[in-house]
Amino acid sequence: MLIDERFEVETPEGAMLSLSLAGPVTRAMAYGIDLTLRLLIFAVLAFVLGMLGKMGIGLLLIIGFALEWFYPTLFEALRHGQTPGKKAMGIAVVHANGSPLSFNGSLIRNLLRTADAFPLFYLLGFITTLISPRYQRLGDMAANTLVVHIEQTGTTRKQHNGPANPPDWPLSSQDQLALLAFHERQDQFSEARQQELAQLAFPELSPPLALQRLRSVTRYLLEGAQ
Repeated sequence: MLIDERFEVETPEGAMLSLSLAGPVTRAMAYGIDLTLRLLIFAVLAFVLGMLGKMGIGLLLIIGFALEWFYPTLFEALRHGQTPGKKAMGIAVVHANGSPLSFNGSLIRNLLRTADAFPLFYLLGFITTLISPRYQRLGDMAANTLVVHIEQTGTTRKQHNGPANPPDWPLSSQDQLALLAFHERQDQFSEARQQELAQLAFPELSPPLALQRLRSVTRYLLEGAQ
């Protein structure tokens, strides 16, 4: 059975966000997928670079180092907290307040993988994840990050279509930046979380109507910028 649990966190905007924490089994399966991919890449490159003699061996050692240390960091930082293994398992790394993972956060959590791997096969990290109330390994504790399930809804891909309506107030530069940030990151949040954010802008509306109104204003801003 996959060990998962929900975690409630209050966002900086004052809204309550419910996150579905990924348990150690799900995380181990994601790691297994990533490990397999890294080994396949290394094996193919070893075959090719082996033909270059000592220079090829030197290049292979550098590539092996990069795969071990930069593979997870770059994927997590550039792909919304997801390596290919995490994406396949439907999980992602986020900061403990629910915000998207930063490069520094990914770097810190992955630099401590050596400690989590002690003594063999990530035993310490697995034990730490089991006893942590938020399923955090040592790297997660240091970076204050969580691994959560990405909640998909049937309306996620439909939200980009619809009418574009002007806002009820003059948009300041901060308002425009906030709307653009919402547009860029909305696919990372569940429908309920998007409704919570929308109600901060339109508290007089019900959650579904507030989200519909926020999307229409966002589309209006984007169309005006084109």
